[in-house]
Amino acid sequence: MHVLQLGPIPPPEGGVSRNIMSIRDELRRRNHACSILATARSTQTRSDPDFYYPRGPAELMRLLFRIEYDILHLHIGGEIPPRVRALIALCGVVGRRRNVLTLHSGGYASEKSLGATPWSFSGQTFPLYARLICVNQSMVTMFENYGVKRDRLRLIPPFSVESPDRANLIPADLDEFSKSHSPFLLTVGQLEDAYNLRLQIDCMEQILKALPSAGLMIVGSGSLETQLREYVASQSYGDRILLAGDVAHRVTIQLIEGCDALLRTTKFDGDAISIREALHLGTPVIATDNGMRPDGVFLISNPIRTGELIEKVVTICSNETDRKSVQSSDGRENINAVVELYEELLVS
Repeated sequence: MHVLQLGPIPPPEGGVSRNIMSIRDELRRRNHACSILATARSTQTRSDPDFYYPRGPAELMRLLFRIEYDILHLHIGGEIPPRVRALIALCGVVGRRRNVLTLHSGGYASEKSLGATPWSFSGQTFPLYARLICVNQSMVTMFENYGVKRDRLRLIPPFSVESPDRANLIPADLDEFSKSHSPFLLTVGQLEDAYNLRLQIDCMEQILKALPSAGLMIVGSGSLETQLREYVASQSYGDRILLAGDVAHRVTIQLIEGCDALLRTTKFDGDAISIREALHLGTPVIATDNGMRPDGVFLISNPIRTGELIEKVVTICSNETDRKSVQSSDGRENINAVVELYEELLVS
């Protein structure tokens, strides 16, 4: 079996790209082939011949018709502008009824469910897929409202987590920062407006008054990197905040294990892999309430009240015994369910 996945190829690391790579690893473990066609810009390319980096829509379309595959799996995360809707329609048509679609942003369903009808553009394109993977129950309802038959829907959370490999060395600057600050706070995500990073930076002023040795590391890249670096540099406490840029996942997972709290202050979010990883490793998580956070997360309101975030950080980092239980599952069953879905399509 040869599966062609379309979606982001890391770096940068993210929940969607981690899901894609986990599926690829499981397929290869079972002696199946997997190619990945990038639909977002990567900060660096890989030399593996099964990774494709089209330079525009025309080349992406040519590759879709040139690559031979048995199953096509399109991964979509975040918002769905017109160009992404066009890609969904294209893959729906060329997938030859052996196609799969995963919408990774669980928040999309809460926005679209009420207005979803079979006569809309989405109502005409989603049913073109043989299977649609729903990341939460709200998405099941949304797809049904769009006219997709229930037997084509599969509820599969989009995560699996890895245990840290301590043979991988953390870069010296990151290691020094993490060890020289207590509590060590960590954020993993994109440097984009949706992640509310400037708010975290502002909150550090008050956090440092209560926890003078605290430090915040922000892992990730994005369009706001230059602005955020300038903003951090302008603060009197700027040396307590480190913008680490893109960090390899094998290092990020060690940082998550070693931090005192993971912060996730998103305005719009789905099922974040960094949260799942933190819970699996026993790391406290403070995150905005998006209506679908897993058990064990310390929730704050959305929109965020800065005082609430500051209080939550200070309380949790001052009392290590006051922690909720963590998730026991590593999510491997989710990846297995996706591969079994492919096998189901091959014989249908």
